[in-house]
Amino acid sequence: MNQTITAVPGIEVGHWTNREAMTGCTVVVLPEPNVVTAEIRGAAPGSRETALLQPGMRVEHAQAILLSGGSAFGLAAADGVVRGLEADGRGHDAVVAKVPIVPAAVLFDLFPDSSIRPGPDEGEAAYQTRSSDPVESGLIGAGTGATVAKWRGFEHMQPGGLGTAIRTAGTATVGALVAVNAVGDVFTIDGESLTGGDHEPGPPALIPEALTNTTLAVVATDARLTRNELSRLAIRAQDSFSVCLRPTHTRLDGDIAFAVSCGSVEADVEALAEAAFGATAAAIENAVRSSAV
Repeated sequence: MNQTITAVPGIEVGHWTNREAMTGCTVVVLPEPNVVTAEIRGAAPGSRETALLQPGMRVEHAQAILLSGGSAFGLAAADGVVRGLEADGRGHDAVVAKVPIVPAAVLFDLFPDSSIRPGPDEGEAAYQTRSSDPVESGLIGAGTGATVAKWRGFEHMQPGGLGTAIRTAGTATVGALVAVNAVGDVFTIDGESLTGGDHEPGPPALIPEALTNTTLAVVATDARLTRNELSRLAIRAQDSFSVCLRPTHTRLDGDIAFAVSCGSVEADVEALAEAAFGATAAAIENAVRSSAV
């Protein structure tokens, strides 16, 4: 049984991975119609098209969402996803052309080789591998170079990785996909430490410039929601960051949670929000356990 985000009907996921340079990107391709929003709590996000996802904006849908390594350089990978979507005839109808909408967010993984990062070709390669099969977890795609537990010093650094999980709310399904690149230690939703850190973080051992980190999530549901209703799922996904990543949402993080409604199932908004909270927390745990070496 599929227990990953592709259990949400129509969702497809593809990756590009470079294990030598420890970087990669992950594309979540969306069925249509859909509604997309985002919640940004990190004070140093690297992103594209996220302004379009806020309440009151005219275009409420997207064709795909990209999560990428490479810091700001990695935003270029979205160009390749756009290229692939255009070739497939998908995009927002702008009369003279169909313009693919691909919100994107990046994390910092520019080591050991900062000259290698996802670009347009790598983004298109990820798009071409898209599948509705169960999503692989661990050191793959945007999670390849993701690391955690750095606030105590680099000697404590561990792989973060990519994780995914689902929860249900009545007859609706809520799936989460998370690239875990947190400065903090990682805990399960029940409080079990997965990386050996204390429940209450102390003063950081690193200079502030070394603390730049970002955890990225995509939450998707087959429930029918307005953008305002959908925002509750993005907010609760971010709440799970606060429970599972300690510390998180610092002034040097770029934490972003995207949320997608792409179905017609009727479900209670609060129940869906709690499912998003649980699925995101489980995806974070799945990422770290799958990446353990």
